[in-house]
Amino acid sequence: MAELAVVIVNYNTRELLRDCLDSIAQGGSRRTPQVWVVDNASGDGSAAMVRATFPGVRLIAHDENRGFAHANNLALRAIIADGDAPAYTVLLNPDTTVPPGALDALVDALAGRPDTGMVGPKLLLRDGTLDLACRRLFPTPARAFAQLFGLARIFPHDPRFAGYNLTYLDPNVATEVDSVVGACMLVRTAIIREIGLLDEAFFMYGEDLDWAYRVKQHGWRVWYLPHVTVHHHKRAASSQRPVPTIHAFHDAMRIFYRKHYAATTPWPMHVLIEAGITLKEWISLGSNSLRPAARPRAGTAN
Repeated sequence: MAELAVVIVNYNTRELLRDCLDSIAQGGSRRTPQVWVVDNASGDGSAAMVRATFPGVRLIAHDENRGFAHANNLALRAIIADGDAPAYTVLLNPDTTVPPGALDALVDALAGRPDTGMVGPKLLLRDGTLDLACRRLFPTPARAFAQLFGLARIFPHDPRFAGYNLTYLDPNVATEVDSVVGACMLVRTAIIREIGLLDEAFFMYGEDLDWAYRVKQHGWRVWYLPHVTVHHHKRAASSQRPVPTIHAFHDAMRIFYRKHYAATTPWPMHVLIEAGITLKEWISLGSNSLRPAARPRAGTAN
């Protein structure tokens, strides 16, 4: 029986997916992971590549793109239904590469923390800088306000304003956090049965925060573990982002806020937060239109 299941959701990122799967296969893991790829109706031959090159991968070739949460749930549902399911499950983006030993180190760390339900590694971007999303506190109304109106960027070392991305903390120190990021997020499989699958109200973005929120609601801890490094090949910041991606990002902010905080937020602050999200979305759309269009690149992640 495999001890670890790896779930990768892919959409038109064939070459990045190939590199990701290669990194898992060549990682020299003490555990032979059960690898799942859910392809969201890609038009770049991703599913055919997986069938031809990685026959041991469990492929779910979906006929439509119904979002990241829905696609992950197709694999997660099958995993937890198995009476001999792996004890641990990791969500992994296709635009990541996993250094040798990284998955083992994550599993070892989680296994050694019986009160912890979820862990994540240090994620490094293409330029070697930290992917800030890999360690976060929940976006409470106060933190959301600081994030939306730029205070976190102006005062990155002040805990009063920079709580969301924890930029005031040393990124090389293991830290208990509220959430790690769905690009590489390890959970105990038993906890998935306890808290449920990803919330499919989130099309893309936010579902990882919501999942971590439910992990903590059930009394489990979440840890950021910088002794484990995974590389995250995100789209370059100078490239234009697809407009639907911008909408999806801000929709996720609205869904998370309304689900977990709106009912207890005073009305004036509620109006300010809702208006702030919309204003930020308009600003993002405007600034995005001024960026150079992304050059076509095989398998570019969205």
